[in-house]
Amino acid sequence: MARLRPARTCRTPNSQAWARFSLKRPRKNYVRAMPRRSIIVFNMGKDSNMFDTTMTLNTTERIQLRSNALESARQITNRYLENNIPGAYYFRVLVFPHNVIREHKMATGAGADRISQGMSMAFGSPVSVAARVNANQPIFMVKTDKKNIAFVKEAYRRAGTKLSSLYKIKISEKSITN
Repeated sequence: MARLRPARTCRTPNSQAWARFSLKRPRKNYVRAMPRRSIIVFNMGKDSNMFDTTMTLNTTERIQLRSNALESARQITNRYLENNIPGAYYFRVLVFPHNVIREHKMATGAGADRISQGMSMAFGSPVSVAARVNANQPIFMVKTDKKNIAFVKEAYRRAGTKLSSLYKIKISEKSITN
Protein backbone atom coordinates (compact mmCIF):
# COMPACT_ATOMS: atom_id res chain seq x y z
CA MET A 1 0.00 0.00 0.00
CA ALA A 2 1.21 3.49 -0.76
CA ARG A 3 2.47 5.71 2.03
CA LEU A 4 -0.13 8.21 3.10
CA ARG A 5 0.40 11.80 3.99
CA PRO A 6 0.49 12.61 7.71
CA ALA A 7 -2.87 12.76 9.50
CA ARG A 8 -2.48 16.49 10.11
CA THR A 9 -3.04 17.12 6.39
CA CYS A 10 -6.59 15.73 6.52
CA ARG A 11 -7.52 16.32 10.17
CA THR A 12 -9.88 19.26 9.64
CA PRO A 13 -13.10 18.53 7.72
CA ASN A 14 -12.99 21.71 5.63
CA SER A 15 -13.30 20.11 2.20
CA GLN A 16 -16.22 18.59 0.35
CA ALA A 17 -17.23 15.16 1.61
CA TRP A 18 -17.01 12.42 -1.02
CA ALA A 19 -18.80 9.34 0.18
CA ARG A 20 -21.02 8.19 -2.66
CA PHE A 21 -20.20 4.62 -3.58
CA SER A 22 -22.82 2.18 -4.86
CA LEU A 23 -22.46 -1.46 -5.82
CA LYS A 24 -25.86 -1.51 -7.54
CA ARG A 25 -25.30 1.52 -9.78
CA PRO A 26 -21.53 1.82 -10.33
CA ARG A 27 -21.87 4.34 -13.18
CA LYS A 28 -23.51 6.84 -10.81
CA ASN A 29 -20.61 6.79 -8.35
CA TYR A 30 -18.63 9.87 -7.48
CA VAL A 31 -15.90 7.58 -6.20
CA ARG A 32 -14.91 4.86 -8.66
CA ALA A 33 -12.91 2.62 -6.32
CA MET A 34 -13.58 2.64 -2.59
CA PRO A 35 -10.42 2.28 -0.47
CA ARG A 36 -10.51 -0.44 2.14
CA ARG A 37 -11.08 0.57 5.73
CA SER A 38 -8.73 -0.60 8.44
CA ILE A 39 -11.37 -1.00 11.14
CA ILE A 40 -13.61 -4.05 10.77
CA VAL A 41 -14.67 -5.01 14.31
CA PHE A 42 -17.01 -2.57 16.06
CA ASN A 43 -18.35 -4.59 19.05
CA MET A 44 -16.10 -6.28 21.63
CA GLY A 45 -16.50 -7.79 25.06
CA LYS A 46 -19.62 -9.20 26.66
CA ASP A 47 -22.90 -7.35 26.17
CA SER A 48 -24.98 -7.50 29.34
CA ASN A 49 -27.78 -5.49 30.91
CA MET A 50 -26.20 -5.93 34.34
CA PHE A 51 -23.50 -3.27 33.81
CA ASP A 52 -24.30 -0.12 35.78
CA THR A 53 -21.88 2.41 34.23
CA THR A 54 -21.56 3.68 30.67
CA MET A 55 -18.47 5.69 29.73
CA THR A 56 -18.00 7.45 26.40
CA LEU A 57 -14.96 9.12 24.87
CA ASN A 58 -16.14 12.41 23.33
CA THR A 59 -14.20 14.76 21.10
CA THR A 60 -13.96 18.43 22.01
CA GLU A 61 -13.93 19.79 18.45
CA ARG A 62 -15.04 18.96 14.93
CA ILE A 63 -12.48 16.61 13.42
CA GLN A 64 -11.88 13.96 10.79
CA LEU A 65 -10.39 10.63 12.01
CA ARG A 66 -8.81 8.20 9.58
CA SER A 67 -9.76 4.55 9.82
CA ASN A 68 -6.22 3.42 10.67
CA ALA A 69 -6.16 5.80 13.66
CA LEU A 70 -9.53 4.47 14.84
CA GLU A 71 -8.28 0.89 14.46
CA SER A 72 -5.12 1.48 16.46
CA ALA A 73 -7.11 3.23 19.23
CA ARG A 74 -9.61 0.36 19.22
CA GLN A 75 -6.88 -2.25 19.50
CA ILE A 76 -5.05 -0.56 22.37
CA THR A 77 -8.29 0.04 24.31
CA ASN A 78 -9.58 -3.50 23.85
CA ARG A 79 -6.21 -5.06 24.72
CA TYR A 80 -5.92 -3.03 27.95
CA LEU A 81 -9.48 -3.86 29.01
CA GLU A 82 -9.10 -7.55 28.16
CA ASN A 83 -5.89 -7.81 30.21
CA ASN A 84 -7.24 -5.99 33.27
CA ILE A 85 -10.99 -6.71 33.43
CA PRO A 86 -11.59 -9.76 31.19
CA GLY A 87 -15.26 -10.41 30.50
CA ALA A 88 -16.42 -7.49 32.67
CA TYR A 89 -16.98 -4.91 29.91
CA TYR A 90 -18.71 -4.22 26.62
CA PHE A 91 -16.77 -1.99 24.20
CA ARG A 92 -18.22 -0.45 21.06
CA VAL A 93 -16.90 1.88 18.34
CA LEU A 94 -19.66 4.42 17.62
CA VAL A 95 -18.36 6.14 14.47
CA PHE A 96 -18.06 4.65 10.99
CA PRO A 97 -15.38 5.75 8.50
CA HIS A 98 -17.18 6.44 5.23
CA ASN A 99 -15.69 9.71 3.97
CA VAL A 100 -13.20 9.16 1.15
CA ILE A 101 -9.87 10.98 1.40
CA ARG A 102 -8.27 11.86 -1.94
CA GLU A 103 -4.65 12.60 -2.67
CA HIS A 104 -3.13 14.25 -5.72
CA LYS A 105 0.20 12.49 -6.11
CA MET A 106 2.97 14.71 -7.37
CA ALA A 107 6.44 13.78 -8.50
CA THR A 108 9.24 15.20 -6.35
CA GLY A 109 12.97 15.39 -6.75
CA ALA A 110 15.32 16.50 -9.52
CA GLY A 111 13.62 16.96 -12.87
CA ALA A 112 10.12 16.58 -11.46
CA ASP A 113 8.95 19.76 -13.14
CA ARG A 114 9.37 18.08 -16.54
CA ILE A 115 7.42 14.96 -15.50
CA SER A 116 4.62 16.39 -13.38
CA GLN A 117 1.41 17.69 -14.90
CA GLY A 118 1.02 20.47 -12.34
CA MET A 119 -2.54 21.01 -11.18
CA SER A 120 -4.26 19.64 -14.26
CA MET A 121 -6.81 17.00 -13.24
CA ALA A 122 -6.04 17.61 -9.56
CA PHE A 123 -9.14 15.82 -8.24
CA GLY A 124 -6.92 13.14 -6.73
CA SER A 125 -7.24 9.41 -6.32
CA PRO A 126 -8.89 7.84 -3.26
CA VAL A 127 -6.29 6.66 -0.74
CA SER A 128 -8.12 6.22 2.58
CA VAL A 129 -11.42 6.61 4.40
CA ALA A 130 -12.20 8.68 7.47
CA ALA A 131 -14.99 9.37 9.93
CA ARG A 132 -16.23 12.93 10.28
CA VAL A 133 -16.92 13.65 13.94
CA ASN A 134 -18.69 16.70 15.35
CA ALA A 135 -17.85 18.42 18.62
CA ASN A 136 -19.04 16.51 21.72
CA GLN A 137 -19.88 13.43 19.64
CA PRO A 138 -19.00 10.10 21.29
CA ILE A 139 -16.41 7.96 19.52
CA PHE A 140 -16.10 4.95 21.85
CA MET A 141 -18.49 3.54 24.44
CA VAL A 142 -17.71 1.12 27.28
CA LYS A 143 -20.29 -0.46 29.57
CA THR A 144 -18.89 -1.85 32.81
CA ASP A 145 -19.33 -1.93 36.58
CA LYS A 146 -18.63 1.05 38.81
CA LYS A 147 -15.54 -0.60 40.32
CA ASN A 148 -13.82 -0.71 36.89
CA ILE A 149 -14.01 3.02 36.11
CA ALA A 150 -10.27 3.55 36.71
CA PHE A 151 -9.36 0.86 34.16
CA VAL A 152 -11.61 2.38 31.51
CA LYS A 153 -10.19 5.87 32.14
CA GLU A 154 -6.66 4.53 31.61
CA ALA A 155 -7.77 2.70 28.45
CA TYR A 156 -9.30 5.92 27.10
CA ARG A 157 -6.15 7.86 27.98
CA ARG A 158 -4.13 5.39 25.90
CA ALA A 159 -6.62 5.60 23.04
CA GLY A 160 -6.40 9.40 23.07
CA THR A 161 -2.69 9.19 22.29
CA LYS A 162 -3.51 7.39 19.04
CA LEU A 163 -6.13 9.93 17.95
CA SER A 164 -5.59 13.57 17.05
CA SER A 165 -7.37 16.39 18.91
CA LEU A 166 -8.45 16.54 22.56
CA TYR A 167 -11.02 14.30 24.22
CA LYS A 168 -13.10 14.17 27.36
CA ILE A 169 -14.68 11.23 29.17
CA LYS A 170 -18.39 11.28 29.99
CA ILE A 171 -19.65 8.93 32.70
CA SER A 172 -23.31 8.02 33.14
CA GLU A 173 -24.53 5.65 35.82
CA LYS A 174 -27.84 3.84 36.01
CA SER A 175 -29.40 2.35 39.09
CA ILE A 176 -30.23 -1.34 38.92
CA THR A 177 -33.48 -2.16 40.69
CA ASN A 178 -34.49 -5.72 41.48
